[in-house]
Amino acid sequence: MNHAVMALSGGMDSSSLLLHLLRKGTAVTAVSFNYGQKHTVELERAASLVNYLRENGYAINHQQADLRSAMALFQSDLLLSGGEVPQGHYEEDNMKATVVPNRNAIFSSLLYGIALSLSEDAQGPVSVVLGVHSGDHAIYPDCRPEFYRALEHAFQLGNWDSERVEFELPFLLKDKTSILKDALVSVDHLGLDFDEVFRRTITSYDPDDDGRSHGKTGSDVERILAFHAIGKTDPIEYVQPWDVVLADALAIERQHKEQHYREILTPLQYHVTRESGTERAFTGETWNEKRSGRYTCICCGTLLFTSSMKFDSGCGWPSFHNEHEEANILRREDFTHGMVRIEVRCSVCDAHLGHVFNDGPEAYGGERYCINSASMVFTPEEDDS
Repeated sequence: MNHAVMALSGGMDSSSLLLHLLRKGTAVTAVSFNYGQKHTVELERAASLVNYLRENGYAINHQQADLRSAMALFQSDLLLSGGEVPQGHYEEDNMKATVVPNRNAIFSSLLYGIALSLSEDAQGPVSVVLGVHSGDHAIYPDCRPEFYRALEHAFQLGNWDSERVEFELPFLLKDKTSILKDALVSVDHLGLDFDEVFRRTITSYDPDDDGRSHGKTGSDVERILAFHAIGKTDPIEYVQPWDVVLADALAIERQHKEQHYREILTPLQYHVTRESGTERAFTGETWNEKRSGRYTCICCGTLLFTSSMKFDSGCGWPSFHNEHEEANILRREDFTHGMVRIEVRCSVCDAHLGHVFNDGPEAYGGERYCINSASMVFTPEEDDS
């Protein structure tokens, strides 16, 4: 049997990671850290989850480590000694106030030491498994893959028998939504109840005295949007009803994205994609593009079309007879300008792309996607000659 040591915070990610390891048949030693965080209710949730899993037949060695005295002089708004936890989007700069200096290095060092000790007892390999993921990289530098590569190298240099211990980061390329999707697979495999599992978690950095999640801190917003993305209501209790916290989270996400789009797009690109504008005919960069390549959404990079789907309709805008199977382009009735048309939008970021008409090549189904060049990025195929 494989053995793993992990940090179990009581949050959504680490709880999903625990399920992931149990699904793989791994023997788990889970460690929860009390480091003076404001949201110590997460430690209670972690213990509750472990008890629930034990009741369902899953043996877990769960320990709690008290680091309060060691980290008492650290500065962070996440700690009891810090200021107010900032509200807003998870990727905004003010969220850096929630960084706890060197936290993951401290946790990883302790987990590595435990893994070394366990490997000696078991006379076999033990993994230090961490739930860091791509969504954390922007704000938390100690969640980046290069940090863990360097840390693992340092630990290998500084310990005998280090060949028996390695880091594993199974969620590294995932986001909150894909982590929840992984958890759905796990609970189904393990015969557990999804809501019962996640009712025993908390992600809020600023819960109230009753342990209810705030709903507007960055960590709250990220969690709410992830549950919404998989079509589920979060089973934990918020200070306001779910429909209210969801509406607030969606508004915060829209505001953050709109600011991001204003920064990365030209005025024309923004007008077309975010304000449903239209570029003038025969002026777009790709209306007469004949090279082989791919057309992706300029806002989010979703693959929309390939050059094999493009044809010359003579209308003055790029025309395609089919969309790529990965695109799942959205269609909406459009009654603007005194006309009845079918608008097409990106299914991922809701960018306006153009319209679809029924005057395309019959051999391909008879449709013509009339798309603004300003809504797309064209990437030509590399010339192998």
